[in-house]
Amino acid sequence: MRGNEMSHERETSREASSDGTDAVASQTALDVDELVVGYPGADGPVIDGQTLAVPEGEVTALIGPNGSGKSTLLKALANRLDPDDGRVLLDDRRVDSFDSKELARKLGRLSQQNTAPDTISVEELVERGRYPHQGFFESQTDGDEEAVDEAIAMAGVEHLRDREVGTLSGGQTQLVWIAMVLAQDTDILLLDEPTTFLDPRHQLEVMRVVERLRDESDTTVVLVLHDISQAARYADNVVALKAGTIYANGPPEAVVTDDLLADVFDIDSEIIETKHGPVVVPLDPLVEHSRNETNESEMLQRGESSSNKQE
Repeated sequence: MRGNEMSHERETSREASSDGTDAVASQTALDVDELVVGYPGADGPVIDGQTLAVPEGEVTALIGPNGSGKSTLLKALANRLDPDDGRVLLDDRRVDSFDSKELARKLGRLSQQNTAPDTISVEELVERGRYPHQGFFESQTDGDEEAVDEAIAMAGVEHLRDREVGTLSGGQTQLVWIAMVLAQDTDILLLDEPTTFLDPRHQLEVMRVVERLRDESDTTVVLVLHDISQAARYADNVVALKAGTIYANGPPEAVVTDDLLADVFDIDSEIIETKHGPVVVPLDPLVEHSRNETNESEMLQRGESSSNKQE
């Protein structure tokens, strides 16, 4: 699919009430409607007028080259960036109409960079995920303890429970952070590059947690992945971004193709079908694409446009 096509059609009303409720007929977990978002001081928006429906209870992977807007879109879904235009809807309400704790009870997010004191124990860190469900000065309840136990078990870090976070490996630490966000007990989970820099074993463990969330709890998961084979293997839906636009959106077999990898990533590749899912083998960069991009960049610096280029 091309040109920001949707996996299914829906009608959208632009009327909003004072409490942030929007009249949208949608069965999706999150609705992105003509979203424009960027950063202060930037020349233009990173995400420019994009529309997307995130299916409920499924895994959606965001893929694309560096700078394509994957993490920016994820931040907008989590209300970490104010849109310049458009909106993101959760439960037919704009996400920016929720207060922080209310939103955190519905949507969990794990960013690329996370820090905690080295001396804090794994259990104590996971307990911090319960903050949206607690009032000031409230002690841990039986429900909190149960949620922490379940999160630790699902992330597979029971054997690390009493360890200090500073003594863990990178892969172990990532699983503990995932356990913390699982303890929030939300219906939607956003993960920004959860497997980057991990060894193959810990990558598999992270992705198996994602599978269990979908299969055992019907959690909606949206995650940014650099590994295209992982996206094709584990995701129900793949969204390919290029230069701030949604280039394609649909099931992996429709999105992860030789043509798309050439158009979006500028690579020649081979896709090998296996019983475990497709495997993407990058072969060569597309030199002609790179040259065209370089020439275009040089022309823009000189104040020219491709239409004025002399043949």
